[in-house]
Amino acid sequence: MKIIETLKNVWKITELKDRIILTLGLLLVYRFGAQVVLPGINIDALGGLQAGMDGGILGLLNAFTGGAFANASVFALGIMPYISASIVVQLMGIAIPYLQKLQKEGASGQKKITQITRWLTIGICMVQAPGYLASIPGLSGSSSMSAMLVPGFNENIFYFSSVIILVTGCVFAMWLGEKITDKGIGNGISLLIMVGIIATLPQSFIQNAASRLEGGNGGFMMILIEMVIWFLIILASIFLVMAVRKIAVQYARRTASGGYEKNVFGSRQFLPLKLNASGVMPIIFAQAIMFVPSLIGGSAWLKDTSTGVWMQTNFQDMFGFWYNLIFALLIIVFTYFYTAITVPTNKMADDLKRSGGFIPGIRPGSETSEYLDKIMSQITLPGSIFLALVAVFPAFVMKLMSVQAGWALFFGGTSLLIMVGVAIDTMQQINSYLLNKHYDGLMKTGKNRKAVAQ
Repeated sequence: MKIIETLKNVWKITELKDRIILTLGLLLVYRFGAQVVLPGINIDALGGLQAGMDGGILGLLNAFTGGAFANASVFALGIMPYISASIVVQLMGIAIPYLQKLQKEGASGQKKITQITRWLTIGICMVQAPGYLASIPGLSGSSSMSAMLVPGFNENIFYFSSVIILVTGCVFAMWLGEKITDKGIGNGISLLIMVGIIATLPQSFIQNAASRLEGGNGGFMMILIEMVIWFLIILASIFLVMAVRKIAVQYARRTASGGYEKNVFGSRQFLPLKLNASGVMPIIFAQAIMFVPSLIGGSAWLKDTSTGVWMQTNFQDMFGFWYNLIFALLIIVFTYFYTAITVPTNKMADDLKRSGGFIPGIRPGSETSEYLDKIMSQITLPGSIFLALVAVFPAFVMKLMSVQAGWALFFGGTSLLIMVGVAIDTMQQINSYLLNKHYDGLMKTGKNRKAVAQ
């Protein structure tokens, strides 16, 4: 089979083989660290904490950390503080002139931005670590933290040492991600998140399957139907990640080379505009906002009122109607917002003009920028609606098919889109190595490249 031959070719390329082995080794270290419990925690007391993580927002956070959140492990904070810091720095780059200047300085500026992101990550960890430790007794159903500790272990020492360990664990995870990016196959931070999500998938599936088979709740036929729906939503997510609108671009004169050289006059190419240019960022932004209503409802001046009770009841249930309605609307709004700040149509038009290219029927310059902006607005609407539907699909699956909450999270939302997006990016990275060595790649273009090489 072609896929087997392709995998054999991967191991023929020494550099690619070494990168894959290094990546797998670092991912194994990350998964091992997720099982190491904080010093002082009584392992027997973790059962209540893990039970409190089933489904809901906490279940999603636990999935992102690969179960480390529920294990009270040294990697309990995962890589999410780094993601939060990256988002903050990216948004601040719109308003702060210094960051805008760094963004234009190329590699040296990016190095400084990375350093700022690292320090901000440590700052976020210093806030999140004590909050996480303080929440452990309540989530586990214990009366106090001392009930969670090994007998005789000092509680103050536990808090002090655990904050340091949690911050160090996040920084170490960040270092692992950067090493995978530099020395491995790339996308280090994204791979850490994907591996964490995949780590919780088997357990969620087994628990759901057991409830189907043992409880007489549909049996094997319902499991089969769920798997078919799951594969269909994966296909839909792949379409969402890879779909592009091709804008025809013509060049007055261009040299093309692909194993041969030839001058092409009036060469026509395409400018790809992604249907979902914002990726999963709108979902992440929207989920951060969805924490606010329940916090407001539980505040001192609203918690005893009917409004406060309604807000707490409806916005703490991530599978409820009102939660998902507001969630979907926020995703659509944030998709437009994030696309507007990450797709620079003015810069695209200027680069096209400098390279001697133009869109047939559209004047170079401002008219091209306006045309690209119009096209982006048109394709962002269906893209945002599609993204919102994928994001709220777990709620439909749980309500209509009685799927368990942990397994329902894999039928859409951030978890599935991250897995699909990172898998596609990783395949493209490997494919580029294969094509550069004149092997058939994972994509169909590999054969053409090999023919040219011969």
